[in-house]
Amino acid sequence: MTPVPRNPLRPAMAGVHTWAGVLFGWLLYFMFVTGTAGYLDTEIDRWMRPELPAAQYPVAPAPAAAHAIAYLEAHAPGARRWSIQLPVDRNEPYLRVAWSPQTGAATGAAWLDAQTGAPIAVRGTGGGQVLYQMHWRLHYLPQALADGVVAIASMVLLLALLTGIVAHRRFFADFFTLRLGKGQRSWLDAHNLASVASLPFQLMISYSGLIFVMFSFMPLIASAWYGLAPGAAVRTFYGELFPPMASAPASGRPAALAPIAQVLAQAPAQWHGAPVAVIEVQHPGDANARISAIGNFAAGPVRSAGILVFDGVGGALLAERPAWQSTPRAARDLWLGLHEGLFAGPVLRALYLLSGLLGCVMIATGMVLWSAKRQARLPTRGHALVQRFNPAAILGLPVAMAAYLWTNRLLPAGMEGRASTEVHVLFAVWLGAFIHAACTVPAQSWRTQAWCAALGFGALPLLNAATSERHLGRSLVAGDGVMAGMDLGALALGLAFAAVALAVQRRQGPVR
Repeated sequence: MTPVPRNPLRPAMAGVHTWAGVLFGWLLYFMFVTGTAGYLDTEIDRWMRPELPAAQYPVAPAPAAAHAIAYLEAHAPGARRWSIQLPVDRNEPYLRVAWSPQTGAATGAAWLDAQTGAPIAVRGTGGGQVLYQMHWRLHYLPQALADGVVAIASMVLLLALLTGIVAHRRFFADFFTLRLGKGQRSWLDAHNLASVASLPFQLMISYSGLIFVMFSFMPLIASAWYGLAPGAAVRTFYGELFPPMASAPASGRPAALAPIAQVLAQAPAQWHGAPVAVIEVQHPGDANARISAIGNFAAGPVRSAGILVFDGVGGALLAERPAWQSTPRAARDLWLGLHEGLFAGPVLRALYLLSGLLGCVMIATGMVLWSAKRQARLPTRGHALVQRFNPAAILGLPVAMAAYLWTNRLLPAGMEGRASTEVHVLFAVWLGAFIHAACTVPAQSWRTQAWCAALGFGALPLLNAATSERHLGRSLVAGDGVMAGMDLGALALGLAFAAVALAVQRRQGPVR
């Protein structure tokens, strides 16, 4: 008769923890890797647009906005909407404009010199923003499907974390334990160390991720109050949650836009000195034009900002939405702000980045550990699949991301569709990693793909030197921290993957 364990909850939770991680491990790893890279979206944007000068922020808003308005009046006079992003902080360090046409034609955008208003010619690229969006949009999937998949994955991650806490017998002791060269024991130590060290961050990121998709993850709550009609109920719900502010249709009567300095002067008085970060103009050049001044969403952990709407012709204040609207709304905005971490200073940003990397290590070591534990047993199809494709899922993704950066510099700068081509190359290379893993024994796959990742990232500083004038030799001397940091970070990643490759080569495989 099999003895009943003293605490049956622990082995039950261990089983849930294991299978939750295995079934969603590769997807969660993809979300963590792209999300962690996306946290550096501004820095990656700059590296992938080497034409941009070193950023200077904040700048005086009135002259910069006047330059932007002058550019838009000259290049998008008949647009339905103008948008101006003022350089206020590290998250938005450049003066950018965008416009939406009345009908049919493509949207437009431009980067401007904040001091002179002169346009800055930059190459088309998805930049770091594509990597950031990839971790929740899943790129090729329809948005509704991606929201559902990400919501389920976030719930599974939260479940895996909570069950892991219950199942962990030596929770704090293993925080200080890392035995190298011990095979399966080493993988378990690495998994425990990465998990425990970043546990508060992982709990926050998984729960706040659910808050991001709460409206699609829990639609029946809204349906209970607004009905099940597919169109009208949803529009009513969102209309009450995010009500329009002093909107008006275009009148068809031309009228000059109010001086932008007059509008900007009113915002700090309403917001106790807080600056304007975004200016939006609806129906520019029309008698019913509206100018919206929007505050900085990244100014604090609560992801919220005040909005002022002005008459676009007379300049009178028509409507105001304060940053604080209600306690429930503020609680939601707080979770969103903590998830994005845009408010963080340098030290906290470094902790965010480190925690994201530890999350990647946590998931990767968990997948390898699951395979290693079943190595000596009678193999099943599931185990054979995970063992065969783990190298491509874990190392092939960094190889593909390195290829994304290489493609940015190797494609002609004026090529049409550069941004989409960069992303297609990323996924094509990742697919190639899976094909390579399918045709190669796992030990060889680990070695080869680790060396590919080491070369892909380690040689990026050389690629930067060969394709731009903002290489390490100049960026270090000029104090250009972003370009120098990107090159040095890529070199560090290359060395880290080289160390992985050497370790795997010594052991003739990731585990024994």
